[in-house]
Amino acid sequence: MKVIVDQDRCQGHTLCAMIAPKVFQLNEIDGHSSPMSGNVPAGETEAAAEAMRSCPERAITITESGKSMG
Repeated sequence: MKVIVDQDRCQGHTLCAMIAPKVFQLNEIDGHSSPMSGNVPAGETEAAAEAMRSCPERAITITESGKSMG
C-alpha cells in the first residue's frame, strides 16, 4: 500500500500524524504532512486509513496496486 499527501490541499491540521505517527511526518515550519516513506508500514494499514478518513482537507490518498482506497 502506498500513501500520498496532496501538498496543495494539506493545511497542517496534524491529525494524520497524531493518528498514525509511524506513517506521517510533519514539517517543523508549517506543520504540513508528508509520508515517512511511500509505503504504509506493516501493521499500520488501519491507522493510515483512519488518518485518511480524518483529514478535514481530504489531502491523503492510500492506494493498493494502483487502486485508490479513498
